[in-house]
Amino acid sequence: MNPLFVALYTTAGVCLFVWIASLITHDHSWVDRIWSIIPVAYVWIFAGAAGLGNARLDVMAALVTVWGARLTFNFARKGGYSGVEDYRWPILRGRMSRWQFEIFNFFFIVIWQNIILLLIALPAYTAYEHRSTPFGNWDVVIAVFFLGFTIAETVADQQQWKFQNWKKAEKDAGREPSPRFLQTGLWRFSRHPNFFFEQAQWWTLFSFGVVAAGSLWQWTVAGAFLLTTLFIGSTIFTESITKSRYPEYAEYQARVSPIIPFPSRHAESAATAS
Repeated sequence: MNPLFVALYTTAGVCLFVWIASLITHDHSWVDRIWSIIPVAYVWIFAGAAGLGNARLDVMAALVTVWGARLTFNFARKGGYSGVEDYRWPILRGRMSRWQFEIFNFFFIVIWQNIILLLIALPAYTAYEHRSTPFGNWDVVIAVFFLGFTIAETVADQQQWKFQNWKKAEKDAGREPSPRFLQTGLWRFSRHPNFFFEQAQWWTLFSFGVVAAGSLWQWTVAGAFLLTTLFIGSTIFTESITKSRYPEYAEYQARVSPIIPFPSRHAESAATAS
């Protein structure tokens, strides 16, 4: 069977599972729990269809497995598998009627997000179609960039983890944390460095398909593009919540790049003045 159909059938099964699970449990974070797992399965489907004998597909599968293991660990240590729902969904439910949110759940949370999870893995399908193209120097360069972005996202997540633990300790001790949100390390240059490096990994994975096909014009760019648009929308919504909790966040927004890491505007102004 064509591995693309295997991936499509898998997507349909996953959609059915997370939709039924959300109806039974009234918990709408099931897609979050499979987010770091299902793309790994998709890429291995294509690598397996090539008999695990294609260097490019094997490297892609290994890299995505590293991505998935890291993200799964980070999600788990924050309690993502403990049954706690994403804090944004109750807020959004409060802005909608029950039937409106259930439609949103079915079409956006379940269907749309799972389609994106399939699409971001489909550069492996391009590599499968062009598996006769030999593994070369560009593949090595792309793999190094992917690992570099993975390491950078790990650093960003670790900085956030340490800050949140410190913040909790301050509250437990009866003290008001100051600052109330992370502004140091990589977070001096981007309000969401973890988001940036996450997206960068999938744009990099798309590059494997480009090299295999020998052309930049590949329809599988849709995955990385749609993931970026999803992150933009998610960031806007998340920041609106953060700003409502911490009014000083507006000042942080004014001086720090939203996604792409850049020197802060404060630092630029100081350099210009000196």
